[in-house]
Amino acid sequence: MASFDLDGTLVGDAGNIYSRECRAALTKMVMRLFNLWQIPSTDQAALLNRSISSIRRYRSGGCISDGEEMFDRVATLLRIHKNLRILYPYNQDLVYSWVSYQNQALGGASPIEIMKEGLDGLKRVRGYLDYQLQC
Repeated sequence: MASFDLDGTLVGDAGNIYSRECRAALTKMVMRLFNLWQIPSTDQAALLNRSISSIRRYRSGGCISDGEEMFDRVATLLRIHKNLRILYPYNQDLVYSWVSYQNQALGGASPIEIMKEGLDGLKRVRGYLDYQLQC
């Protein structure tokens, strides 16, 4: 079985990241993350740049595509989650709700609003959290 660490990096010699097995593992991880964040299917679709029917398919056992942009999106989402777990190790509620809170450092928008702008928005939120880890 393929396995990944929290930022989506393939662990060990589990195989090729483009294999169906690896894509299935990543799909399960990102769907679980969306559940923990408690965000609606419309937001999930926006974050992955897919249709709501694709989100339903992923929840029913389908796999994300093997395109580079999809891997970038999933890896960035998982890295955001990893950074939040590092920043707030004793506050699990904040780790899972942080994406929904308005944030002055993001111009008063919530991280989810920024992330829904596309891959650049995802990377902007990740960059903000990377910076916070450096402080």
